[in-house]
Amino acid sequence: MTEAFHLPVPVGLDEEIAEARRRAGTAIRDVGHAFIGRHATLEQIERLAEVVEAINEELWPQEHRSRAQHQPDSPSESDYPQGRFTSDFDDRPVSGRASPLGLDLDLHRYGDEIEALVTFRSAHEGAPERSHGGVVAALFDDMFGFVLGVVKQPAFTGDLYIRYHAPTPLFRQLACRVRLAERDGRKLFLTGELTDVEKREIVASSKATFISVDPSVFASMTAARPAPPDES
Repeated sequence: MTEAFHLPVPVGLDEEIAEARRRAGTAIRDVGHAFIGRHATLEQIERLAEVVEAINEELWPQEHRSRAQHQPDSPSESDYPQGRFTSDFDDRPVSGRASPLGLDLDLHRYGDEIEALVTFRSAHEGAPERSHGGVVAALFDDMFGFVLGVVKQPAFTGDLYIRYHAPTPLFRQLACRVRLAERDGRKLFLTGELTDVEKREIVASSKATFISVDPSVFASMTAARPAPPDES
């Protein structure tokens, strides 16, 4: 197995870069919601495009960065404490603090269950005044991944079923709570609910089957890969 290549980073700079990436991720998410949820003048929209295009021109020529270099090798290495905790996968979609696609989750562990407090915002809107169903599905899939850390078992999603009980509101605090319900050989059966905290009403529920894999599968995925093709 080829070892992953790591660029040398001065001692102490790693965390500074990580924190700067989290700040940038938050800013990108916020500008996405502001762009969708607020009126803007033509001048503001054009200036936004120019700024983002200029940053893109700076970033794309840089050395390829592999996410595998900056996270645990597998969910089985995670150890979530009881109570509030932060995700250890900063670049992970949905829960990653540096991810432009993140949902700004407030994560908690209660026994062997994981709960995330979340508020869907402007860029998450599907039908008017409600969250896009695919965003809800992505939330459940990502939250089930934390359960894998609880049970110390790497696995991949086999199937994911979502039942939408009511419109999923925007700008209201929701609680997504998930757990392992049953295990049968390599199959892990997980369940969860998404609840409107104020109304105490379930707006969506989910069932999923994850297929467990040997930890070496994840280890092999951290090996060096060729850089992606030039998108230009």
